[in-house]
Amino acid sequence: MTLHDQATEIRDAITAGRTTLGIELGSTNIKASLVGPDHAPVAAGSHAWENELVDGVWTYSLDAVRAGLQGAYAALVADVEQRYGVRPTTYGALGVSAMMHGYLPFDADGELLVPFRTWRNTSTGPAAGELSELFGHNIPLRWSIAHLYQAILDDEPHVPQIAAFTTLAGYVHRELTGRHVLGVGDASGMFPVDPATRDYDQRLLGQFRHIVAAKRPGLQVEGLLPQVLPAGADAGRLTAAGAALLDPTGTLEPGVLLCPPEGDAGTGMVATNAVAPRTGNISAGTSIFAMVVLEQPLRSVHHELDLVTTPAGDLVAMVHCNNGASELDAWAGIFGEFATALGHPSGADDVFGALFRSALDGAPDGGGLLAYNYLAGEPITGLDEGRPLVVRTPDSRLTLANFMRTQIYGAFGTLALGMKVLHGEGVQIDAMFAHGGLFRTAGVAQRLLAAAVDAPVAVGRTAGEGGAWGIAVLAAYARAVDDVAPDGQVPKLDAYLAERVFADVALDVAEPDADDVAGFTTYLERYSAGLAVERAATEAL
Repeated sequence: MTLHDQATEIRDAITAGRTTLGIELGSTNIKASLVGPDHAPVAAGSHAWENELVDGVWTYSLDAVRAGLQGAYAALVADVEQRYGVRPTTYGALGVSAMMHGYLPFDADGELLVPFRTWRNTSTGPAAGELSELFGHNIPLRWSIAHLYQAILDDEPHVPQIAAFTTLAGYVHRELTGRHVLGVGDASGMFPVDPATRDYDQRLLGQFRHIVAAKRPGLQVEGLLPQVLPAGADAGRLTAAGAALLDPTGTLEPGVLLCPPEGDAGTGMVATNAVAPRTGNISAGTSIFAMVVLEQPLRSVHHELDLVTTPAGDLVAMVHCNNGASELDAWAGIFGEFATALGHPSGADDVFGALFRSALDGAPDGGGLLAYNYLAGEPITGLDEGRPLVVRTPDSRLTLANFMRTQIYGAFGTLALGMKVLHGEGVQIDAMFAHGGLFRTAGVAQRLLAAAVDAPVAVGRTAGEGGAWGIAVLAAYARAVDDVAPDGQVPKLDAYLAERVFADVALDVAEPDADDVAGFTTYLERYSAGLAVERAATEAL
């Protein structure tokens, strides 16, 4: 097929409403991905945004959410028009995903009661500790239930007014459809989910109800939580108000099917075909986390590990680190400014490519340098606040290659500590997939990540597409389920991905290099010992 014929085929699919749309609200970008009938990306749009630290709370305003949605959607439509000469009026299905966890409480009129408290906040220590002990189930600081219970413990004045609370994806989905629902993967970061029922754990809900009764009589968390839906479920239709929210020009028509809204962890699993037992994925962005689908429950409770689910409801161990690639972005910006000062301005991709490739020439252990990417607190290492640091001894070797290798190692340091706990549980992993912008420079971060986890790391052609593409694929799955007759057969999500989405996808697999593994092991020992410096910095600065 010629490129002209291919473009004609895609244009026909767009005008006939046979494409699916995914929108993901990440930490620094809101991305939109349009996917053709063969699940391949055909157009994209994005809108940059940043969280704000307001009165000690990491947040995004709802005005910024709405503006970002419209900006990303408008950029996608412009890309479609430029490529194919048409403007979409409808889609076969669409889906919304966003960064998991956090706290968005609303009153009976749908008004937000306090500013959105994102996953980045670490102010819920007493609540998370008490709930973890009560449940015998790790409740991380960022989980929605920890935020709610901390508000109860602190006797915050908004608590009596709460009529519903949700995640960012759940909020946007409700704005588009009017339905208070959530995909099971995202819901598992609000309150523990029972993998047997694919719904909130009723025993733990009863325990929570009991401890809340004395503090807030009549507060029934079951009535506040979103309804849980598995992948493939009909999660509602785009309303006229929802269509106007996305596309104020009035071109987008209501009535589009929506899949259950999901978290970025779930879309990362989909984007890497890592939803079956013994598979896992690592997503690297503002935060960095690993997801491993379990064959059976863990033997012990570990504060380093969350227990969440896939979008289909299967049990997953999650190593979530609050700090990912933001510090790398900052250093790349500095080097970009330096290039401009020398009279050689370069694009961000060129700067990143040059810096990342230089890391391959660094000493396997980073030459004695240390880097901490802690812009925020890091629960895995017991830090409520973060201070980005570069630390070295007088006999260290400060070169560009060692500096950049150390910065990339630093992005993987906390993740490696969590993965060691998972390996200690005897969890077996057949395949580990990676995705996110960190892996756009071929063969660098992937190779160093393989050293950090001491396992093969695969990157597919969709690795750079990320969660927006993943939620578009989940929308396509919901469309496929909706299209069959009641007695028709649709494969389970893992089979659907393997047979219809990834069957012909080539993978680039990086095996761990022995020297890199030994070097990272040395680096991680130094990194662990140096946490005392990081802790002292948070106390002094």
